[in-house]
Amino acid sequence: MNNKSVLIGAVAIALAYVGLRSAQSNEAPHPVEVRPSTVKPFEIPQELDFAGEGLPLTVVDVREKLDREILVNSYWQSNNILMLKRSTKYFPIIEPILAKNGIPNDFKYLALIESGLQNVVSPAGAAGYWQIMKSTGRENGLEINSEVDERYHIEKSTQVACDYLNEAHNRFGNWTLAAASYNMGMAGTARRLNEQGVTSYYDLLLNTETARYVYRIAAVKQIHAHLSEYGYVYHQDQGYFFPEMDTIIVDTEITNWINWAQTQGITYQTLRTYNPWIQSQHLSNSSNKAYPIWVPSK
Repeated sequence: MNNKSVLIGAVAIALAYVGLRSAQSNEAPHPVEVRPSTVKPFEIPQELDFAGEGLPLTVVDVREKLDREILVNSYWQSNNILMLKRSTKYFPIIEPILAKNGIPNDFKYLALIESGLQNVVSPAGAAGYWQIMKSTGRENGLEINSEVDERYHIEKSTQVACDYLNEAHNRFGNWTLAAASYNMGMAGTARRLNEQGVTSYYDLLLNTETARYVYRIAAVKQIHAHLSEYGYVYHQDQGYFFPEMDTIIVDTEITNWINWAQTQGITYQTLRTYNPWIQSQHLSNSSNKAYPIWVPSK
């Protein structure tokens, strides 16, 4: 056997050994793991409504605007999964309040896009799940001060949103413009309609945020109603949930919420987590107002 044959044989043995080691190694990537993600456009639905009012999808511009929001929101996967998980927790509270006030169920998606169902504060100062301004909250009976801010109260803030939306619907005659006015105000919406001589949201030239607003709500509704079509695998039992809760009525001064929480067998963090409207370590309550406090059941 010549040197060349010996070399070839040695190389073959070495390659076989490397192949065997790779096959046995858990570090070797599975073919699926190295395949690039599938990125594709989606078919625009032939029909889609918001609050029972159909989007005019025969209009090319309307289809393009909806397509943008479907693409932007469907490919923001982490945010969508978090919204789905939070909706399992908060929609069961929001939906009955909407129904009681005659507000279409689709408006739960307005809260979803406004805040992601988190108690956040906007640069303009709007706060809570429904992003309510201080002036609007106070005008609608919410207590807002250094000790209490009921914009962070899921039930009370939802009621204020319902009151606003019903007033807007009475003024504009449809839910689409009521939703748009939630973003830019009733006065601003009315002014734009009068200036431009139109009666439909879809005919208005608006600022970028409001121009995208209803389309974004409709897109999120569409994605969440047809998750598998947009590449999502999600089950309701994967969402977030409230633990079993007891309600304790407090109608006196609380000199120290930390101490009060400890007497209930919970931490101050737990108290604030389930009652985020509490804004201070004490409660003056000179009027002896009754505050319902949510405490996890023991």
